[in-house]
Amino acid sequence: MKVVVTNDHRGVRTSEQILAILAQLNHECLDLTNKEDQAVDYPDSAYEAGKAVSTGKADRAILICGTGIGMCIAANKVKGVRAAVCFDELSAKVSRQHNDTNVLCLSGDLLGPSLFRKIVEVWLSTEFEGGRHQRRVRKIQAIEEGKDPREVVNG
Repeated sequence: MKVVVTNDHRGVRTSEQILAILAQLNHECLDLTNKEDQAVDYPDSAYEAGKAVSTGKADRAILICGTGIGMCIAANKVKGVRAAVCFDELSAKVSRQHNDTNVLCLSGDLLGPSLFRKIVEVWLSTEFEGGRHQRRVRKIQAIEEGKDPREVVNG
């Protein structure tokens, strides 16, 4: 799987570790990380990574900022992106099973190396369940297209 990784200034160390984890798991990386501790505007990084996913240059993306929240908000503005902030293995698993997330947002400040490793492993290995969840993902896609999601009846 091709995974794009990016970060702001508060995710520098975490992004280095994420890149190493992805290499150990034999995933191809598109490294868009910021290597400096100097201020970086997270919307710029989130947009670039989100576009890589939405255009098919990458299958998924992992974004790191201080809390993961800012990156998540910005990434979700890119059409075709379904981003989630995950703070544990369960949220990572459910975000994939139920929401078919293609962007994982992590906190560079609040998570330790063993926890974000587990989150990344679970998120990358969990498949989308489809079924009733497919209808809901289609409703999200309808919203992106400016349509009323209530008009989507079948999955």
